[in-house]
Amino acid sequence: MSPRRLKSTILLAGVVAGALILLAWTQTWVIVTLAAGEVGGARIIVGGDIAAGGLAALALAGLALVGALSIAGPVFRVVLGALQSLIGATVVITSVLAIGTPASAAARAITDATGVSGDASVQGLVESATLTAWPYFAAAVGVVSFAIGIAIIATVRRWPAATRKYQTAQFTATAGTPVGAGTRDGSAGGAGPDSPTREPDAIGDWDALSDGADPTSR
Repeated sequence: MSPRRLKSTILLAGVVAGALILLAWTQTWVIVTLAAGEVGGARIIVGGDIAAGGLAALALAGLALVGALSIAGPVFRVVLGALQSLIGATVVITSVLAIGTPASAAARAITDATGVSGDASVQGLVESATLTAWPYFAAAVGVVSFAIGIAIIATVRRWPAATRKYQTAQFTATAGTPVGAGTRDGSAGGAGPDSPTREPDAIGDWDALSDGADPTSR
């Protein structure tokens, strides 16, 4: 796989993982049936926004991380890869907690419906708490997110370099020309007929136009 395709594939995987986590957060996670003697055996539908409220923030953080990763240098890619793995691990932990204690995950919804608060009191109202497939789905996506972070760290040196738009400009002094000095036509100091010709590219042309230069004059 070429470096550019490798980078694009990993970035796309990060975007998809963040979107799927956000999707899971919007779905039903737990269906609670209350004891018949309390409120007539009412059923309460509990979504991921209550059972695992932190998933939305984690998903958005993952999407923002992909944006930063697309322009980061090699060192920051490693840091962002570690953060991606941390986000994935946190998603897994949050989902597993909801899977292990569905009644506790639904406690806030039960309190809103009945007015009863306190862990022991809320637990006493629950006759059954049935999980849907979405908590397991979120946990699986969390594992994938963790793996994406590991893949970023493992392949970071194979990624292509950042484009000229995001690189720091470097000026080389030539005989009789101060570093950073410009010529009368507004070009960088030292740029003359003997300077190496840069291959044209869309981003570089746009930068040249932004600087007031004519990219077609090359």
